[in-house]
Amino acid sequence: MSHLICDHTEIFDVAAFKTVMQSSFDMSVSDRRNQIVAHLKEEQKRGRAAIEDAFRASPFKSRPTTSAYAFLTDQLVRSALQTSEYLLHPNPTPTKGERLSILAVGGYGRGEMAPFSDVDLLFLTPYKITVWAEKVIESTLYILWDLKLKVGHSSRTVRDCIRLGTEDFTIRTAMLEHRFLYGDLALAEMLDRELRTNLFSGTEREFIEAKLAERDARHNRQGQRYVVEPNVKEAKGGLRDLQSLFWIGKYIYKVQNAADLVSLALFTKEEFRGFVAAEDFLWATRCHLHLISNRLADQLTFDMQASVAEALGYKDKAGQRAVELFMQDYFRHATEVGELTRIFLTKLEATHLKAEPLLERLFKRRPIVKPGYQVIHNRIGIMDEGIFLSDKVNLLRLFEEALRTGMLIHPDAMRLVKSNLNLIDEDLRNTQEARRIFLDLLLKHGNPERALRRMNELGVLSKFIPEFEHIVAMMQFNMYHSYTVDEHIIQCVAQLAMIEKGELIEDLPVASSILEKGVNRKILYVAILLHDIGKGRVEDHSILGAQMARKIAPRLGLKQDEVDTVEWLVRYHLLMSDMAQKRDIADPRTVRDFAKAVQTIKRLDLLCVLTVCDIRGVGPSTWNNWKAVLIRALYRQTWRALEDGMEALNRENRGAEAKKILR
Repeated sequence: MSHLICDHTEIFDVAAFKTVMQSSFDMSVSDRRNQIVAHLKEEQKRGRAAIEDAFRASPFKSRPTTSAYAFLTDQLVRSALQTSEYLLHPNPTPTKGERLSILAVGGYGRGEMAPFSDVDLLFLTPYKITVWAEKVIESTLYILWDLKLKVGHSSRTVRDCIRLGTEDFTIRTAMLEHRFLYGDLALAEMLDRELRTNLFSGTEREFIEAKLAERDARHNRQGQRYVVEPNVKEAKGGLRDLQSLFWIGKYIYKVQNAADLVSLALFTKEEFRGFVAAEDFLWATRCHLHLISNRLADQLTFDMQASVAEALGYKDKAGQRAVELFMQDYFRHATEVGELTRIFLTKLEATHLKAEPLLERLFKRRPIVKPGYQVIHNRIGIMDEGIFLSDKVNLLRLFEEALRTGMLIHPDAMRLVKSNLNLIDEDLRNTQEARRIFLDLLLKHGNPERALRRMNELGVLSKFIPEFEHIVAMMQFNMYHSYTVDEHIIQCVAQLAMIEKGELIEDLPVASSILEKGVNRKILYVAILLHDIGKGRVEDHSILGAQMARKIAPRLGLKQDEVDTVEWLVRYHLLMSDMAQKRDIADPRTVRDFAKAVQTIKRLDLLCVLTVCDIRGVGPSTWNNWKAVLIRALYRQTWRALEDGMEALNRENRGAEAKKILR
């Protein structure tokens, strides 16, 4: 039992339990039960303390920890059933119908448990449950409830399992993960055979589709993006996504271990290492979350994040707190899970997912792709990897072609890009063609956020703009931001694209009219892309970001006057928001000070749109009517001041001062 976090005798002493059982035979039934329950409570307390101490000493050893909690639960369940069978309801001559088997199902069946995970049990009987079996099951459950275990249970025959599994995919998934614990082994083996033959076999396609629909529904509930208070189990990139991959692999390929996915060529060795690292990290996070909360808790809320970071041993570094470093690692692992999911599911598409109806295939207009690309399952793929890699710029052209055709990139192509990021070097960054492609991705195709998000997830964005690497998956430990810094920037770009398309005229009349009137789009998109590039360091992120923007913007092909404006916008990207929300905009001095800082209507227009996108890109509910009214009023007053010249504003200000003196 070397896979446990500590020695198995520290967790549960089987020999000691047998001794207590033996000593109970001479007692009354009531006393027997009381003695056993008291002993099991002590063993449970001792075992949990041993696991917790060992885990706190090795805070990232999540696999041995989850195995240890499952081992302790196994012993408690077996002990409860043995007590019920032999001490509380002895049956020396059981009939053929009184055979009983107990199985762990669901996550517990997989042998993985967090400190306060549910205990899901299946009591299996050959025929309709007998009076004796009913008594044994009831007594077993009462013992487990006395131990404060949260037990989910069902009592079924083999036939029931097949019938219910046919009707309900949740039950079918739980059955997939069953594990024999105690009782009649032959009965459990019969269930195993029947499930494979009469439930799983031939239904692979419908199982995949059910799991994908379930995943989509879960992501819709939790949020499609990597939000800053994630549910470690259910959120996008969480444990449930990894478990779904294994369930599908087990259902179709009968794998018993996730490592088997490599031998089936579903993952490369490197991708599987990413799978293991993400799973270990997520389980460690979940276990610490349970221990700190002292209950079943899977939501990584702000108040829990700092405590979990401390338990995992994170320390503050220059410009970033320990909790921010921890959450940055969390989101990097979650993103990796998203990539692995895409790769895995695409591998299955060719052989298992439903084909489109024939008529649809005949009349569907297939996009025409440029030479070197091919369409695979309605995704853009690469024809010859060697030829593709012979020109480094192709690593950017792929994203341009995907946006041009409106297709998703095939995961095999993503894999190729990810494993050749070293080709994106200084030479490539300085080529005119690479600059053109990158700016076209922002300006030309109408949905730049899609290209940016995929480039970011694959590591291309931070290779092309190395300064971006520091803010990838970086969270901001406050209640204001709903997204990581990189995702916030992409959300801001998405907001700008929506305003440009005329989709937000009612909500944003001023910003929409500014863009309709016309601005330098290149400046605006680059400024939004870089406005938070300086975050996560000791210095003021606006000042540092402006210095960084001055170096980055020329590399993207901007002229000197455009570079100057981008630098100014990054330096003062918070100015309009601060002026509108923290100063009295009815006071002419506020408008005068703001107008002096902005100096030109061109800058005012650009800053106004950037400000709106920045606020709206923070989260779904940050833009409200109050902010809209303040921003619009400040914009209009400042526009008039700049249009009429500062002298009119100064006259108005002098008049206000004179009135104050006369009062």
